[in-house]
Amino acid sequence: MPEPTTPTSPGPGSGQDPVPAEETGRARLRRALLRPSRSQVVVAVLLAVVAFAAIVQVQTVEDDDTYAGYREQDLVNVLSGLAGASRRARAEITRLETARDELVSDTDAERVALEQATSEADSLSILAGLVPVTGPGIRITITEVTGRVRADTMLNMVQGLRIASAEAMQINGTVRVVAQTSFTDAEGGLVVDGQQLAAPYVVDVIGDPVALSGAMSFPGDGPRLDLQDDGAEVEVVTLPSLDIESVREPVEPEFAQPADPQ
Repeated sequence: MPEPTTPTSPGPGSGQDPVPAEETGRARLRRALLRPSRSQVVVAVLLAVVAFAAIVQVQTVEDDDTYAGYREQDLVNVLSGLAGASRRARAEITRLETARDELVSDTDAERVALEQATSEADSLSILAGLVPVTGPGIRITITEVTGRVRADTMLNMVQGLRIASAEAMQINGTVRVVAQTSFTDAEGGLVVDGQQLAAPYVVDVIGDPVALSGAMSFPGDGPRLDLQDDGAEVEVVTLPSLDIESVREPVEPEFAQPADPQ
């Protein structure tokens, strides 16, 4: 059996290329660094881009992190301060809302009081005869036929109409009848509040027409019968609307004064 032979490298001048010896790891690294392949270049570029993005992100986070260097106690103090500011803001909001509600309430109360005062002033002005008025009511025409109408008879008629809730009255379109109106007998007629009037007497009365008409015809001793006893004819007409234009000048009380509230 022949003995194995050991391969030998061809010597110089043999005409064959030498077979390179196996490369070490250091040699391969040196060769890769000095002459990188295309894939290695692409990977290196991608790694560089990723690293740059990571550095930028970290830098941004560090710039935006206001409390990065705070200790735990510092962070607790900051949170406590924020909580206190939030409580103060809520308290201020509550105060402002309460003030708003009070203003709205005060405005409503003032408006209601003003409306009530205006309504009361209007009512008092009507009762005092200070303003012209219009409304439903009756017109009474009193014509003297066989006798003269006495002042007492006219006054009793006015009182009966007031009891029937007459709100405004005038006689002959010139004299406004109010609580202080006076009636006096005079030659040729009546003196009403110092003004001479003559028959026929036309009395305009504003109020509930049904109640006023009924007040004129009480059985037995109503104003109509009293006027007829004086020799007068009485005509009562119901009107859906009539105007009372006569007014009185306000009179300052000479003796009466408002009483102090108890």
